Amino acid sequence: MKNSTKIILTTFSLVLLSGCEGSKPSAPSQNKALDAVSPTHKTAKKGAMQNSLDSWLKDEWTPTVEKDKKIQEKYMTKKKPKLVTNSDRNSTNKGYTENKERSFTLQEYVDKAAVYMDAQGQSSESNVEKLDTMPGIGKKKSRR
Repeated sequence: MKNSTKIILTTFSLVLLSGCEGSKPSAPSQNKALDAVSPTHKTAKKGAMQNSLDSWLKDEWTPTVEKDKKIQEKYMTKKKPKLVTNSDRNSTNKGYTENKERSFTLQEYVDKAAVYMDAQGQSSESNVEKLDTMPGIGKKKSRR
């Protein structure tokens, strides 16, 4: 009886532990109907937030920041003269290109953010000051 219990427990343990071996990547199926329902490989799609950020960087941040002369001189390198094409005539940063070999610094971000905020016409008034002037929310400012 004791031997049969040991054999049963050993067999159960082996079956249980072999099931926890881990999933191995499966080969692509030859069955096209199965692949349509459950593909073995999926490509990751960008989400809505990533798409929004990418379009903002491309359409607003980069053109605005690259127009500034100080940013061009400090963080970008001069392009070597070449034959001018139509796309070069329309570019915003004529004569400068982004230097991919140098490291990005926090100071560069601060400088570029300051240029972007100035170009967007952001007011220097803080959100707290804006809330204070709203009726029913903040403190009433006395007008003298």
